[in-house]
Amino acid sequence: MRFDDFRSLVERLAREVPQQFREGIVSVEVSPKTVPHPVRGDVYTLGECVPLEWSGSGVDLQSRIVLYHGSFAALARLGDFDWRREAWDTLTHELRHHLEWRANVDALEAYDWAAEQNFARHEGQPFDPLFFRSGERLLEGVWKVDDDVFIERGRESAEHVELVWHGRRYRVAIPWAAAGGSLFLTLDGLADPPPGDAVLVVSPSVRLRDLLRRRRAPVRRVVPVTPLDA
Repeated sequence: MRFDDFRSLVERLAREVPQQFREGIVSVEVSPKTVPHPVRGDVYTLGECVPLEWSGSGVDLQSRIVLYHGSFAALARLGDFDWRREAWDTLTHELRHHLEWRANVDALEAYDWAAEQNFARHEGQPFDPLFFRSGERLLEGVWKVDDDVFIERGRESAEHVELVWHGRRYRVAIPWAAAGGSLFLTLDGLADPPPGDAVLVVSPSVRLRDLLRRRRAPVRRVVPVTPLDA
């Protein structure tokens, strides 16, 4: 289905949702982005609920819902695919997320803080090295903040780390010479990258004496990945 036709379909489906379930929804949008699953090669993120503004109680939360046409098209190429049913299921799923955000003020506060810290990371400003853990947890050790995905690994002595991204295996050389605190390694060369950054976070092990020391600033690098699958 073409982008414009899909957008028209989503607009019609949004009008079918009762008004009481759309309170606080600023817009329902369609994006051309393709959002791959960080591990499985046959899974894509079809939609997202993005919290925008709220005063502190959560009841007045405003959100934006986005459906990703690129992800729908990628899944459709894998086999039998019902565009209308999948669009309706995704839309209602994200509406439920909006209602959950409104009911969970602590989660809203945590996500807002994580988004602010991630903005600081992009701007080259100081940021908390564990901020990503307050984002959306996708899998064990994998989080998402805005369009960026963070994969956390504990500190290892090996010169390379192997990881799986969207069904493919890669090797990453770790620049230990730059290490002091956490390493934030933006992965370059993934076959199916996310819309934002894919970041390997190598977190140092914390020892008792480290609690008495000033935390070192994270080190940021862009590192190439080496595909291991033919």
